[in-house]
This record gives sequence, C-alpha cells and structure tokens, in this order.
Amino acid sequence: MVKSSKPLPQHLPDYLDWLDVQKGLSSKTQENYARFLNRFLDWLKENKLSDLKPHDLSPDHVWKYRIYLARQTRSKRSSKSLSKSTQAYYLIALRSLLTYFAERDILALPPEKIKLPRDKGEKEVRFLTLEQLERLFSIPNVNKASGLRDRAILETFFSTGMRISELVALNREQIQSSLNLNELELGIVGKGSRARTVYFSSRTLQWLKRYLKSRTDNDKALFINYRSMSSASRRLTARSIEKSIQKYALLAGLPANTTPHVLRHSFATDLLSQGVDIRILQEFLGHQSITATQIYTHVTSKKLREIHKKFHSGSRLKN
Repeated sequence: MVKSSKPLPQHLPDYLDWLDVQKGLSSKTQENYARFLNRFLDWLKENKLSDLKPHDLSPDHVWKYRIYLARQTRSKRSSKSLSKSTQAYYLIALRSLLTYFAERDILALPPEKIKLPRDKGEKEVRFLTLEQLERLFSIPNVNKASGLRDRAILETFFSTGMRISELVALNREQIQSSLNLNELELGIVGKGSRARTVYFSSRTLQWLKRYLKSRTDNDKALFINYRSMSSASRRLTARSIEKSIQKYALLAGLPANTTPHVLRHSFATDLLSQGVDIRILQEFLGHQSITATQIYTHVTSKKLREIHKKFHSGSRLKN
C-alpha cells in the first residue's frame, strides 16, 4: 500500500474512470455515484477538510459525515429528514470509493468500516451457505424424471438468481438450442416488465440437458408436472415448486422456511461476498431501486468481519 499525495477530491476523475473500465458500470450509474460522492466532497469543503488525503480519512470523519446526513432534510421546503435508504446511497458511494483505493493499493480506510443505516422495519435476509446448498441439491432422486427436474430447478435458481415467477414462465425452446454450450445468457422480462439478462452456468446446463433428455412429451413449458396427463399445459406452478423445495429442505436438515426466494438471497449473498459491486448485483437481480439490493450488504459485512476475525486476526504473527 502507498500513501497518495493527492487530496480526496482530486481522486474523483480516476475513480469514475475505474467505474467505467474496471467495473463496467453504465454512464447513468457513474453519474449517480458522482452525484452521491459530490455531497461528501461538499461536506469536506464545509468542514475545511478538502486537503484530506485518503490515508487521513478516519472512522471519526465518517461518523461525523453520517451525523450530517441524518440531519439533512429532503429539500429546502421540507422539514423531513433524509430517509435511511437515501442516506445509504451516499454511504454506498463512499464505500465504493474506498474499494477503489483498496484495489489500486492506495492506503485508506477499509471499505467495511462504512456501516449503512438500517431501517427498523427491515426484514432479515435468510440465505443458505454453500455447504447447505450442497446438502439440498443432493436430496432429489435424479434416477426419476421428477427428481431430475427438481435438481435442474434448484441449480437454475442458484445459477441465475431468478424469481420463482420468472422460472415458472421459462419455455424449453429458450434453453434447448444452448444445452451443448459452456454457458448461456438468456434475456427475460421480470417484475414490473423490466428486461434483464440471466446467466446459466455450464453445470446448470448439464442438469437441464439430462432433465430434458428424459422428457417424452411435447409441452412447451421447461418445467412440467408429471402428475398431470391432460391435454392442457402441464406447466409446473409456483406453489408446487415451493412445496417441493420445502420438502427437500426438511430432508436435508435445513430450516422449514427455505423457499425459492431464499435461493435467490443465496445467489445474491454469494456474489456480494466475493466482491461483486452492489450496482452490478442490482442488475443481476432486476431490482428497480438500489434500496432493494442494499439489504444484502448487512449480511456480507457481518460475514466479512467473521472471516477477517477467523483468518486474519494477527494470531499467526510471532511478535
């Protein structure tokens, strides 16, 4: 790590270039980050801290900036304070700047030191660890057509992060021609009629290939109900999938409230814990607002703290 001789405001252009080149964020997202960070730079200026260099930024500065945000009003005509989610936007941008410093080996405050405000009514995010996922995936009997289908469903959930409504709507023709590929990028239309791309791993495609090879029907639905033999569509319902996952979770010794959405949460937390930018994660999940995505940062921040404590506490040093 090296100490930068440039004050914090002078790093903004290079940081925005990093968002563009390294992170591949859209120009609109870059504009948002710049706008959020400019409020921080304005706060530095108001407090005569514009000459502060990255390595001089302390937890005390961050705390005072958080107090400043908490006391800001939504507009000049409003007496209402900034919402917790809006405050979080500004702090997420600051944390992203610190991540940039870390990746460029510039000495600065660690990104995990930036804590996000939490709404009182915020729901707890439930997700499965990789070990729990492996146990869950091993339960379906893949010697049966329905077991192959269910294994393919579980793999698809974790590979793509799809909502259950999006998965149920898939047709076999969307997948059939890509089964011999190493990966698949598929355009879907999700909640709120928002289009996005989801990604199937080679592992998931192999399970889908095995499942579709076992099919002898002509139904266009990707996932079908084997109990129904009527001429009408046998497309599997969301409720059927929910019940199956709950059954497999119990057999795997996992919580009974394991749902398709828990698998979506697992997809998100796994990506974020590996360093995926929250704005990229927002695009993966198809969230209209970053507010919906930021709930995962509380989970991964705690997880990263635990990992640091376990593997990097300094206990391996002799002196």
